[in-house]
Amino acid sequence: MTILPPDPDLTALRVTLARLRVERDWTFDELASRSGLARRTLIDLEHGRTTGSVTTWHALAHAFDVPIEQLLGALCADHTPPGTPHP
Repeated sequence: MTILPPDPDLTALRVTLARLRVERDWTFDELASRSGLARRTLIDLEHGRTTGSVTTWHALAHAFDVPIEQLLGALCADHTPPGTPHP
């Protein structure tokens, strides 16, 4: 029997991106400048049209000056993250 992992919460991931950008009062243009990513890529990420790559999220973590785990941790928002002890 194969046990599949739970689906990642991609909505929570894009909401986290939007929240961090809005908290800093940054436009898409400003985040593009700070991250080195294309404005269109950032818009597509926030609107759920793409999920990006590890390199994309790495650039965003640096732009926001947050650990990458803070961004990608949202993927497990609706389930227990792997490696978490179970009660």
